[in-house]
Amino acid sequence: MDDPGQDELIDIDAAALAEVARPGFVAGLELAEELYSEVVEPLLSRRMPGLAYGAALIGEGSEVLGFDTPVSTDHHWGPRLQLFLAEQDVERHGSAVDELLRNELPVELHGYSTNFGAPDGIGVRLLVPKESGPVDHMIDVTTLSQFTRRRLGFDSREGLTLKDWLVTPQQRLLELTAGRVFRDDEGALAEMRAALAFYPDPLWLYVMAAEWQRISEVDPFVGRTGVAGNDTGSRVVAASIVRRLMRLAFLQEKRYAPYEKWLGSAFARLQCARRLGPVLGRVLGAYDWTQREGHLGEAYRIVATLHNNLGVTDPLETEPSGFHGRPYKVIHGDRFAEALHERIDHPAVQGLPRGLGAIDQVTTSVAVLSKPERCRALASLWN
Repeated sequence: MDDPGQDELIDIDAAALAEVARPGFVAGLELAEELYSEVVEPLLSRRMPGLAYGAALIGEGSEVLGFDTPVSTDHHWGPRLQLFLAEQDVERHGSAVDELLRNELPVELHGYSTNFGAPDGIGVRLLVPKESGPVDHMIDVTTLSQFTRRRLGFDSREGLTLKDWLVTPQQRLLELTAGRVFRDDEGALAEMRAALAFYPDPLWLYVMAAEWQRISEVDPFVGRTGVAGNDTGSRVVAASIVRRLMRLAFLQEKRYAPYEKWLGSAFARLQCARRLGPVLGRVLGAYDWTQREGHLGEAYRIVATLHNNLGVTDPLETEPSGFHGRPYKVIHGDRFAEALHERIDHPAVQGLPRGLGAIDQVTTSVAVLSKPERCRALASLWN
């Protein structure tokens, strides 16, 4: 029998794709590439021949992750990209490049203004159409070192320490490895993106272990709250487990998870999503704790099997079982965490606090995760 939950997911995805494909809308990455190829590259080639640079659209923005829709055009969205120059060239030519763009960019590209208003109180800039130039553009003329320091809090080109990895949210790592590169004369962009592509293997095992541990800390509470007559509490616990299973699935496929707005959209692109997604949907829609626990059991079997397929530990039991004599079926995620820790062969990673994980496993606070300096101020947690 066809799975109705899967059909519902397909309908949602189709609706989202229909919005993206609405006539007149150009996805941000496509707009950036056209800005570069149709305007910026010919302009720099003609006016500043011989200048070596990189061009890309990376960093913040829904369009960088490929999730922008017409709704996205209402804030900090439009024809924009980054130009990366060498340190000496920024000093010599950066102001001239910026002024050249201000004066010679067309006032619009494919119906979108190239002129942006001043930043508001939180730094957001909106499109402000003009009939003639100059324009206040959003082409960031910078160096790769300056850019990564702003986004990460350190220069990734100088190498990453263990603490650098631990205090950097996955969203920030994703921002610099997603998007699109249009030109890379010195190969620096490719080098940076390769270095940040994913966690080193010992750290990968560590963060997966932390996610399994987090699941084991709460999964018996789905049943315990239900038996106590607290169905709202049971739903809340189940929803938190669904989120943890989704983030575990990203780690199992060696993909960075984005922040909350795009977690479900990005999850739908994972290889496991067609099988796991409908099951997680049934967990969230279950009408009582016994049904909820049953669907969670199915989800546990899927992710446990995916774990075994990775071959990073000896095969582990995938069938949920009772919790210390109580009639709640759990996966005992601590077994997976312990097995992963046993396979970590890096002394410094072995010495990290178990169950802590990386910064976005420690906190979901936007006030922390959106500020590299605040993330880095927490580095002592891993001592």
